[in-house]
Amino acid sequence: MYEQLSTGQARLTLLDVREDWETAINHLEGSVFAPMSRLSPEFLNELPQDRDTVVICHHGMRSAQVVNWLEQNGHQRVFNLSGGIDAWCRSVDPDLPQY
Repeated sequence: MYEQLSTGQARLTLLDVREDWETAINHLEGSVFAPMSRLSPEFLNELPQDRDTVVICHHGMRSAQVVNWLEQNGHQRVFNLSGGIDAWCRSVDPDLPQY
């Protein structure tokens, strides 16, 4: 279920917790989609713990909450994409549609 991106030696999971309508507008290639509104305790068992996970939302608020939830449930290698996909569009890939 989880696609991983390889960057040199690093392997990571991009976890996009935005809603379906948001990911239809834009997304980062290779992302795993798991809307925050539908996350369940079972999801914890599905998320790999042997690689870094970067959590993405629109502005970084929902993803920060998901990072906290994951950490409270034993996941240690989780990171919030600060500023979310909005900041990514503005500073990294301005060709991605913004909303």
